[in-house]
Amino acid sequence: MNITHIVVLVIYVVLMLAVGAWFGRSKQTASGEDFMLAGRSLPAPVLAGTMLATFVGSGSIIGGANFAYSYGVLPGFLFFSGTIIGTLVLIAIAKRVRGLANYTIPELFEQRFSRATRLVATIMMLVAFIGIAAYQFTGAGYIISLITPLDGTTGSILAAVLITFLALAGGLKSVAWTDYISAIMIVFALWVTLFFVIGVDLGGVSELGSVGSGQGGVFGGLSPIQMLGFALPLLALILGDQNMYQRLSSAKDEKAAHKGAILFFFGAIIMIVPIVLLAVSSAVLQPGIEPDMAVLSLSDARFTPGAIGGALLAGAFALVVTTGSSYLLTCSLNIVHDLVGQVSPKTPQNPARDMWLGRAAVLGVAVLAYVMVQFFPSVLALQMYAYTMYGATITPVVLAALFWKRATAVGALAAMLVGGVATIGWEVSGRAAEVNSVIVSLPLAIIALVVGSLLTRPKADEALPQDVKSPAA
Repeated sequence: MNITHIVVLVIYVVLMLAVGAWFGRSKQTASGEDFMLAGRSLPAPVLAGTMLATFVGSGSIIGGANFAYSYGVLPGFLFFSGTIIGTLVLIAIAKRVRGLANYTIPELFEQRFSRATRLVATIMMLVAFIGIAAYQFTGAGYIISLITPLDGTTGSILAAVLITFLALAGGLKSVAWTDYISAIMIVFALWVTLFFVIGVDLGGVSELGSVGSGQGGVFGGLSPIQMLGFALPLLALILGDQNMYQRLSSAKDEKAAHKGAILFFFGAIIMIVPIVLLAVSSAVLQPGIEPDMAVLSLSDARFTPGAIGGALLAGAFALVVTTGSSYLLTCSLNIVHDLVGQVSPKTPQNPARDMWLGRAAVLGVAVLAYVMVQFFPSVLALQMYAYTMYGATITPVVLAALFWKRATAVGALAAMLVGGVATIGWEVSGRAAEVNSVIVSLPLAIIALVVGSLLTRPKADEALPQDVKSPAA
């Protein structure tokens, strides 16, 4: 137990609680739109910070680090390639997304296709997003167990409580600003740690190329299909991730949305590079450790000074906490807006009621997430399942809704159902241990979308979203 690490973590937790309490005041969060979309007020830097901290969570600093530790530098960067490609697409569509002013992806589906697609999409998204929230609890538990005498299970419970509080307190306003602070903190900690590990502990980068090379091939022993199976889920997720669309919709205007997406692109590069290099360095310095701990274990006094190690752990904890609270919040948005709100759509809106329904939904989702995480052996395994479930069922339909006039409601429903069944079937079969399910489920979902759309005719009133007058206009 390192006292410095504990002090740094306590300072971070107190700061996050203070920010959450500040934005939880009735003056700051007085309506459902304040809670769910930060009152559509986020400036570009905060928007970029919350997008970065949301997408780069324990799936990156634990799951992605596990992969780079196991297979080497090139596979490590290829693992994250989908994130970089996806951010470029978000830059291109940022203004359009902000102009649509939708609350959720399922709402877009109803606008473009049918009410049935909205319901099915909501269910599919909740199944995937609860999984993503779940492994944030595990990741945070790892970090707490490194810093304190507590075991991982107890740490996960404490982390779940903190993550849930931040989502409950001020909604997206508190989440966005804590994300912004956390993103700055983790970037600083990662780069300073990289300086010590490569510059002092390794004395250069010459040994990094040896990691994974002994397993044969340029992909560290993986076949091209297997490598694609790890790279595709991140691309599929980011292209359709409701969190990204929700944040772009929360920008104060279209210009801020576009600028925020550009800053997100550069921020992703700045954060991914040290994660990969640190994980591979850890494979050289600590062969045989638990791969999930590749980056986090470098906080040990053998590799970094106490203050820097504490900053690394606190920064990693910050990423995990903010990502978890973001996914709890977006699940809450789907439950309130796309399920409860559709039971009686003609009922007059009640901002205060919607805010409290959102908070109740956050609490319920947190409990389900904690239960789900017990059924997966590692963060990486749960990460691949959750990313694939979302990417195979939702992303093809999102892109079709935005860009393909010929897409129909039948095609959209077919894609979601086929993608979901294929993902679950492949996971249950046990074959995901050899080839990730995205290799099977994503192509099948796209085929179902295309065939279903071509065999049916669009409704007469269907149009691409950019042709429909925005609700905010």
